[in-house]
Amino acid sequence: MLKNKVIMITGASKGLGKALALQFAKEGAKLALCARNVEPLKEVEKEVKALGAEVMILSADVSNPRDVDRFVSVAEEVFGRIDVLFNNASVFGPGPTLLGDYPDEEFINVLRINTLNPFFMTKRILPGMLNRQSGSIINLTSEAGKTGFAEWGAYGVSKFAVEGLTQIWADELAETGVRVNMVDPGEMDTDMHDKAVPLCDYPLANPEDHLDVFLYLASKESVKENGNRFEAQTFQWERGEQNE
Repeated sequence: MLKNKVIMITGASKGLGKALALQFAKEGAKLALCARNVEPLKEVEKEVKALGAEVMILSADVSNPRDVDRFVSVAEEVFGRIDVLFNNASVFGPGPTLLGDYPDEEFINVLRINTLNPFFMTKRILPGMLNRQSGSIINLTSEAGKTGFAEWGAYGVSKFAVEGLTQIWADELAETGVRVNMVDPGEMDTDMHDKAVPLCDYPLANPEDHLDVFLYLASKESVKENGNRFEAQTFQWERGEQNE
């Protein structure tokens, strides 16, 4: 379905990023993956190669524009283009904390990582997509990006920012052939959720349970989607026969 599409995923060493990498490998895509910690990323690389997919990995902090440029430049050199960008990388911060008690440096760091990386990545990748008049950019949001939750602090603020950033990019890129959308994956059994809800006493989805929305947004069936917000766990999709 997505054979030979070049998919770029940030924060691909664990959780949803890893689940996306493995699923797109099964679909025959070529993968450009990054994370700050290279050792678990190497394990993902092994699993992706075992599925027969072409892959390149790079250790990168995508809130740093130099790392962003290096990552995208290497990927473009290896694969020639980027068809789909998943801005997945993010951090939660110190755990549930009242805003009045939130450490200043932690607040700044969470905002820096979670809001700058989708800005820098999108800005760097756009020239190639605009030149081809084709491309899909998917930003990861959260319920906390449209509802303020006590003690979610800088993470919640950053996701409000990501939703605004997505809407602005989408409006500016309307009619260019490049589309920008966002996905709320819902609560999942991940390290980040453990930090956000340390005393969770209800069942959670696994990262690989609800990936159809990401496949849809990477496919040509979503070419008319721009500036929209999707919820992964309620999304339903019947794949078209001519999808690719």
